[in-house]
Amino acid sequence: MIEVDQLVKRFGDVVAVGGITFRVDEGEVVGFLGPNGAGKSTTLKILTAYQPATSGSVRIAGLDVLTRSLEVRERLGYLPENVPVYPDMRVEEYLRFRALLKGVGRKEVSAAVDSALDRCGCREMRRRMIGKLSKGYRQRVGLADAIVHDPPILILDEPTSGLDPNQRVEVRKLIASLGEDKTVLLSSHILAEVEAVAERVVIVRKGEIVADGRPRELVEGAGGGRHVTVEADGEGASVEGALRAVPGATELVAAETGDGWRRYELSFGEAGDHRLAVAEAVARAGGRVRELTSSTPTLEDLFRRLTVEEAAA
Repeated sequence: MIEVDQLVKRFGDVVAVGGITFRVDEGEVVGFLGPNGAGKSTTLKILTAYQPATSGSVRIAGLDVLTRSLEVRERLGYLPENVPVYPDMRVEEYLRFRALLKGVGRKEVSAAVDSALDRCGCREMRRRMIGKLSKGYRQRVGLADAIVHDPPILILDEPTSGLDPNQRVEVRKLIASLGEDKTVLLSSHILAEVEAVAERVVIVRKGEIVADGRPRELVEGAGGGRHVTVEADGEGASVEGALRAVPGATELVAAETGDGWRRYELSFGEAGDHRLAVAEAVARAGGRVRELTSSTPTLEDLFRRLTVEEAAA
């Protein structure tokens, strides 16, 4: 449904997108991730025919975005990061206007608007002025606008930006329901949110793809074993030395807790429960354990490794 091949976008001497290639198949929900300035929004604007590429190609539903942009837009629903709604229009009035612009027949407009309002949970706001809505409901209106012509493909750029936690949960549920019958490419800085709705992620850094795959497989493929955090007292150097010698430990970070204890964070390259070995190492060094926890690396850990640590290297 979405095919991107060697896409490049330059602004003068600045390379915003540096030759990326990926695809999103029919029915997939894919997260498009990256830090600020990675080229995410620029890529999405090219995909939605709002900006031309410098080189490379993009095909949406088999159509070239550059040469058949009007046909592409008929098949797309796009929600930009800053929702461009008209604050002095009523919700229903605005959606009817947008539906007509998107080619919905006059006889079908009412049904299309009703369906979009229902799916986005804002039917009760249909008579309200958009400018008087909360940020969450304006975001819902933006989503209703994106789907009012019932496109098979949705491209959503930061759909929960600026929302409070309760609003984010509701919009996340909405996106998950839309993904049941549409192809969705979703950009977001909230990685747990993406992990909850996307079956695959594409991570970009400085305009280049650094990872593409299912979140859990990417984490495991990058050495995603386990993390163990232990708070202990005792002689710091002795305890640290003992912990570094724990079998399978690949990384150790130590920090003061401020009350005479130290917190040690260990990374292990393999899955498994390493807590007993860690506790025994502290005891051998003459220390006591106050707290001991174990966790599995997350998509956020992988994201930081690929975008922060590599950038600093």
